[in-house]
Amino acid sequence: MGKTRPPVVSGGMNQTVTRFAPSPTGLPHLGHAYSALFGWDAARRAGGTFLLRFEDIDPNRCRPEFEHAFLRDLAWLGLSWPQPVRRQSEHMADYRAALDRLSDLGVLYPCFCSRKDIQDEIARAGAAPHGPEGPLYPGTCRHMDPVRRADLLAAGAPHALRLDVAAAAHRAGPLSWTDLEVGTVAAQPGILGDVVLARRDVATSYHLAVTVDDHLQGVTLVTRGRDLMEATHVHRLLQALLDLDVPDWHHHRLLVNERGERLAKRDGAASLAALRNGGATPDDIRCRLSMDRWGVETP
Repeated sequence: MGKTRPPVVSGGMNQTVTRFAPSPTGLPHLGHAYSALFGWDAARRAGGTFLLRFEDIDPNRCRPEFEHAFLRDLAWLGLSWPQPVRRQSEHMADYRAALDRLSDLGVLYPCFCSRKDIQDEIARAGAAPHGPEGPLYPGTCRHMDPVRRADLLAAGAPHALRLDVAAAAHRAGPLSWTDLEVGTVAAQPGILGDVVLARRDVATSYHLAVTVDDHLQGVTLVTRGRDLMEATHVHRLLQALLDLDVPDWHHHRLLVNERGERLAKRDGAASLAALRNGGATPDDIRCRLSMDRWGVETP
């Protein structure tokens, strides 16, 4: 990959560049508004640039109507961004090049396990290492016999591509990253185990695509929710392996509902469109997001 990237923003190399990168799988809600405004305000205070990007790699869940809703609602809030907007679905060649580089480094392996296979293997083991999202992948295919692996690939067996985190971390050496709220953080690449970087039906993963995009777009400050802090350990490793630029991060608090649960579209969080149709103004939204009840700190 190298460190060459297209000049997508104006200004010097020290200019602050932030981004808001939603997946268009539902209508924007208050949680989206908070995250977008957080990045927008960070760029504005620094005299920098705010980018919009659509992480639309999942063709089964992403919809054009939801993308249009984001464009409409963010503009209604008073946000603006340079054109064109980057859509991940249009840049699969960039992620393929990154996968090829990782393959050349010997840190990828095909995984033929189904979800049931993984669950059964964990059950047979009696116990499995746990990460923040639950049991980690037990490494069933990591040390598969090479002949068996070649036969399965030749037969076109469905598989994912996983990152061999132990091998990758050994190659990269000790790493750290900077969060503007908590300071320097020692990277723990194995925190999520051997993560999937590509599947047969989706040619890249969130981890890979977001890391490549942030480099190519010249992002210098990644603003996103604290629920993604564990992912940053993996992204820092990918940056080291692919020789990508390293931004700072600011993992902001999450908005929660009255039950203390993170706002999410799957739980019926009120959409910005519904709030607007109910008479809310952009100033009302900003005020609401600054109130304690909508800014509850999460552990």
